[in-house]
Amino acid sequence: MKILVCISNVPDTTTKITFTNDNTEFNTSGVQYIVNPYDEIALSRAIELTEGGKGTVTVINVGEAANDPTIRKALAIGADDAVRVNAAPRDAYFVAKQIAEYAKDKDFNVILTGRESIDYNGNQVAAMVGEFLDIPSVSIIKKLTFDGDTATIEREIEGGKEVLTVSGKFVASCAEGVAEPKIPNMRGIMSARTKPLTVVEAVAVEEVSKVTKYETPAPRGTVKLIPADQTEQLINLLHSEAKVI
Repeated sequence: MKILVCISNVPDTTTKITFTNDNTEFNTSGVQYIVNPYDEIALSRAIELTEGGKGTVTVINVGEAANDPTIRKALAIGADDAVRVNAAPRDAYFVAKQIAEYAKDKDFNVILTGRESIDYNGNQVAAMVGEFLDIPSVSIIKKLTFDGDTATIEREIEGGKEVLTVSGKFVASCAEGVAEPKIPNMRGIMSARTKPLTVVEAVAVEEVSKVTKYETPAPRGTVKLIPADQTEQLINLLHSEAKVI
């Protein structure tokens, strides 16, 4: 089994987000980057599925050379090799097109992504890759198992769960529960230094969207604490100040 796992290079979850150039660009100064946590889940499941010589795991990232340390972490976690498409990721369409162009003649059995990246939360890449490659895509899966060439996939739906079977090649985006993220050990960290990391040039893709401006959420307002036994005062404030009743 050959599995391709798509990984994003995202700011650490503790990062303070700021913007530059009149709020048109993300300020990368001092930002620590990590493997997108949802992509780590996908990577961990891919490694589990190929353990014991059952297959190989390749990770792919669309980004510039600054992303290499993040890619090396994915190799330390257990991926066999890596590919970086040498281009700044413009949007989900651009990223998906680059992944599809690389994968189209590589005979991967499965392509896994995280459910979304934690910086843009778009949940678009997996479905777009499936469309570009003309293979099935399943979004936000919670469980993935194989019996021969047939995959059994579980998804949560309103009021229950949905169980699907897929034969042949497919794309899936992974959510919590598919696997527990793995922590690289010393052996993995050392071996990551010598594992192949291939850099390929991006293909030309039409521009379908463009960021014109970023905005941060409005600061939180002040809070008034009302003692639990002063219900009348609370009702009065909700009526006269908050104007919600």
